Order: sequence, then C-alpha cells, then structure tokens
Amino acid sequence: MTEFWLISAPGEKTCQQTWDKMMVATTRTNALSTNNKFNIPDLKVGTLDVLVGLSDELAKLDTFVESVVKKVAQYMADVLEDSRDKVQENLLANGVDLVTYITRFQWDMAKYPIKQSLKNISEIISKQVTQIDNDLKARASAYNNLKGNLQNLERKNAGSLLTRSLADIVKKEDFVLDSEYLITMLVVVPKTSYADWQKTYETLAEMVVPRSTKLLFEDNDSGLFSVTLFRKAVDDFKHKARENKFIVRDFQYNEEEMKADKEEMTRLSTDKKKQFGPLVRWLKVNFSETFIAWIHIKALRVFVESVLRYGLPVNFQAMLLQPNKKNMKKLREVLYDLYKHLDSSAAIIDASMDIPGLNLSQQEYYPYVYYKIDCNLLDFKV
Repeated sequence: MTEFWLISAPGEKTCQQTWDKMMVATTRTNALSTNNKFNIPDLKVGTLDVLVGLSDELAKLDTFVESVVKKVAQYMADVLEDSRDKVQENLLANGVDLVTYITRFQWDMAKYPIKQSLKNISEIISKQVTQIDNDLKARASAYNNLKGNLQNLERKNAGSLLTRSLADIVKKEDFVLDSEYLITMLVVVPKTSYADWQKTYETLAEMVVPRSTKLLFEDNDSGLFSVTLFRKAVDDFKHKARENKFIVRDFQYNEEEMKADKEEMTRLSTDKKKQFGPLVRWLKVNFSETFIAWIHIKALRVFVESVLRYGLPVNFQAMLLQPNKKNMKKLREVLYDLYKHLDSSAAIIDASMDIPGLNLSQQEYYPYVYYKIDCNLLDFKV
C-alpha cells in the first residue's frame, strides 16, 4: 500500500501534544496507520489575499507536477522494455525509495530558499517542472522515432515470405544477372503445393528454362523458389502462377540497395543502444527532481491551507499517515472524531455524498487539512 494521507491540525498547548493525541487515537489501541511527523520549515506567510490566490494556483500546480511525475515514470517503463520489472529500482528520489523519501521528508533549502516568498517558491517549481516536461517531450519524440524506424525494419525482416525483406535470404549466385534475354524470378509456394510446383512450373509459360527451379528458403508455411525464364514470358508466367496459387515476388537483385538496407538496420540498432544509457540516466535524474518538487508542493499546500484555516500566528502540526488498507474507513472515523470541533460544517460533507449545489465531487473536505499522496505511479503492476 503506497498511499499516504498528509494532514495537519492546529497546535494544542504545543504541537507535540497535537502529535501525541493523533498517535494515541490511531496506533495505541488499533494499528490504523503508520505515522510520521512531516517537517515544514518556517515559510514566509505574506498577505491573506496572496494566500487565497496561491491556494488555487498550488492546486493546479500539484495536478500538473503529478502528471509529469507519472509521465516520466511511465516513459521509464516504456524505455526499459523487457526489463520493465526493474523500473521500480530506478524510480528513486534523492537516491532513496519513494516511501523513505516521503516519510523522512526534509525541505531542500538550496533548491527552494525559504527566504523567498511562497509565490516565488511555487514559480521556481513551476518553471523547473515545465522545463523537464518540455525536455521529456523532445527526448521521447527523438527516441521513439528511432525505435519506430528500427521496428519497421525488423518487421520487414521477420514477416511472412510474402512481405518480408529478402536481403538476408538470397545470394548473388541464385540469379542470372546481366542477361539480355533471361531473368530469374522468385516465387512463394505454400508447403502443401511443393509437388504441384515441381510438376507444373515449366509449363506456366512457354519460355521457362527446364530444371531451373531451386528452393532457397522456407518458413513455417511456404518456400521461396527461384525459377529462370525468358524476359518476354514474364507477364504470362505471373498470370498463370497466380491462377495456381503461386505468388511471384516483385524482386530485383540489387547488391547496393540490399547493402544499404543492412547498413541502415545496423546504424539504427547502434544508435538506439547509444541513446539508451544516457536516456535512462536522464529519466532517473529528472524523475527524482520532479518527485521532490511534487512533495515540496504538497508541503506548500499544507502550509497555505493550515494558515488559511487555523489562522495566525502559524501554529499547526503536519502529519503523514500511511493508512492500513483494511482500516481506511475506520481511520477516517477516528480522525473525524478527533478533529470535528475544528469545523462543524465538515460534518455533513463527505466526498461520497452528492449534495445539490455543492460541487464537491472533485475534492474531499474534512475538518482537518488533508492531501493524498499516491505513490502508485505506473499504469501497470510490475
């Protein structure tokens, strides 16, 4: 279970008392959650107007940054392809797993100096994550193009004999080349029709060279045969072959073209390998950066919301709860009983209730400040 509830409640006589009360209620008699204090430094409060505006801006920023965190994580899984079970060990924040980072959260004073206003800090985060999002789009587009081109070539080399590239199958000696009169053609024959082919191929047109057919390659369903005939009989031969369910491949032996195809495949494959390492490193670094930024936004939201709800001077305790999955409903009830005195109107408002005229379906409102942090960042289970 990697869901956390980040909550805050006003300090009683001291913030420690607020913490102790919550601990007794949630852990003493029943293991409803695993709890940690969530340390938010003394940030600059600013004016009430600024806080109200910032509350909305931070909500939008939270949604945006979370979407970038998920995009980077998901793209990491896509890039790792067959090793996607390794994705979790690459999704770290500051070198530690996400649960450890969140439960031991320390504000990064170097990245987000607390002498700056709250608005400035949120703008620093917004710029930083927008830049990462733009970089991700550019890098993903370049790598996906490369991967797509390589996959197209691989598909051409691995399809059925009717469609696949023949460059790695045929050799120069399989063909009559540079002849004014003769041409070698390639025909795909179903395995069940080999005997028919051998019996009839010399009679499919008037000018087929006797005993000129040779089996060059087989896959599960068909064989690729060569046959030599006079150029003037080609159309007739194709027509008759089709009537007999033999498919003539449109192919001309061209060494230069085949060599170019092989070289292109090698080049794309080498390029992909070259780009893979740096791309994974970039994703690891920027996943960490984005995730750290995201948790700092949560801290900012708790701070702003707590000041707006509980007033000045700043006096609240931020707490991080990791709910026990089986007891989530019970935990909600215990927290409600503990904090219902903070806001009597919260008593009637539950996210699952649909109250006409109140658009609360998109958010959950409780008498205490509450934000969810969900660390399930991938669309699939690894």
